[in-house]
Amino acid sequence: MCAKKWKEGSHMAKTIVHENESIDDALRRFKRSVSRSGTLQEYRKREFYEKPSVKRKLKSEAARKRRHY
Repeated sequence: MCAKKWKEGSHMAKTIVHENESIDDALRRFKRSVSRSGTLQEYRKREFYEKPSVKRKLKSEAARKRRHY
């Protein structure tokens, strides 16, 4: 199920540089699209293998942080 979820939401960020647009502006738009798509966060999450027990612990801690203001 997790692999299916990854395939559905994955896509490469693409930026087309317009004729009179500077490279800095295009790079800024590209960085914004990458951050909005969550590609970098997903990469960091999947960079190393996490044991299921560690995943459960992190999930529990995140829920605790959300509950506690």
